[in-house]
Amino acid sequence: MRLRRVAREKALQFLFQHEVNPTEDLGAELNVFWEEQWHAMREERGDPPLPEGEAPPAPTTDEAALRTFAEGLIHGTLQHLRDIDAELSRVMINWSLHRLAAVDRNILRMAVYEFRYRNDIPPVVTINEAIDIARKFSTADSGKFVNGILDRIKGELNRPAREASEQ
Repeated sequence: MRLRRVAREKALQFLFQHEVNPTEDLGAELNVFWEEQWHAMREERGDPPLPEGEAPPAPTTDEAALRTFAEGLIHGTLQHLRDIDAELSRVMINWSLHRLAAVDRNILRMAVYEFRYRNDIPPVVTINEAIDIARKFSTADSGKFVNGILDRIKGELNRPAREASEQ
């Protein structure tokens, strides 16, 4: 799986966890989250368990890049959360943000962050990623719902939909 897709999935998992059970110390919360993620990823790869008390190995270059991209999405989404939620509330007709499933809400938040603050990511890439992640982590209809909301916002962007922008 592509590195940025995995990073987006990890960012979604963190944002969901943070919304459900926020802590005062975001840095500490992120460190615990990543420690759990690295442990799970080592298990998935079939790496032998670490002896008790042994520190985990340093992250690989790909793992470091994954964390960097994911944390950029996490910090950016949380930093701009008020504006992102206002934008989502404005475009969702007959829906209120708090009525959405938490997974869908956080997928949309992360995508709007990419639209508005990450000009290096083409909007169509953001939409495709959000749809695929919604299909994986939410309901069968979530992909269509996410697509509809994000397509409405994409139509208001002042930049090309299929390429990164310099703005």
